[in-house]
Amino acid sequence: MKPASLLLLLAVLLCAPLQAQVGEHRNDLTIGLNGGYLLNRTSFNPTIKKVFKGGETFGVTVRYTCEKYFAAICAIQAEINYANMGWKEDIDPELSSDTYYRDMRYIQLPIFARLSWGRERKGFLFGFLIGPQLGYCFSETEHYSDPWAGTPRPNNVTQQYGKTVERRFEYGISGGLSFEIGTKHAGRFMLEGYYFYGLSDIFNNSKKDPFGRSANGAIIVKAAYLYDIIRTKDIVEKPRKRKRK
Repeated sequence: MKPASLLLLLAVLLCAPLQAQVGEHRNDLTIGLNGGYLLNRTSFNPTIKKVFKGGETFGVTVRYTCEKYFAAICAIQAEINYANMGWKEDIDPELSSDTYYRDMRYIQLPIFARLSWGRERKGFLFGFLIGPQLGYCFSETEHYSDPWAGTPRPNNVTQQYGKTVERRFEYGISGGLSFEIGTKHAGRFMLEGYYFYGLSDIFNNSKKDPFGRSANGAIIVKAAYLYDIIRTKDIVEKPRKRKRK
């Protein structure tokens, strides 16, 4: 399936709960702040030997809960985040004393379909997240060691040095898990972890270009504090059953 078709399919799946309410209707709007850490590794073809590069990420989370279908709570969750992506090269110290890494700073917009199970108001919720993610690279910085030789490298691949990002718009797919604790008055505390798989390249990839693929892939872990702005009325949750001694 082509990337564009896959993203279109995901968009349809995201909109489906809003079009047909077959379970218990919900009208909950939750807003909050998030922050965390990511490990990114840009995939190249031909291969560049790399390790994961760490970076900070933070932003705003907005979630609209539209339905409870049996035990599953259905919601759309969107985030607007800053993320420090990029890559760090694994250069053999026996071949060269060089070190190199690149920061690529993005504004990202992941849009998740969210299914969760547990206590809606007060208690624990466990959920799955999946959906498309868009991004835009607004700045980048290369970090070279001093002194810098630039060679030798495995496969003799050195075209990345000094080469600026040519495709600043990025798209891909994100998916993962979320864990949330709701309180009666103090809001919600959420921990989420997901993987971003880039479907677009940061460099041009025609036959005359040096790289056939140059796409980001990141493991992202974030904590968030959320607060319910709008709540569905008259929701009564069954009390927890206490274990008999």
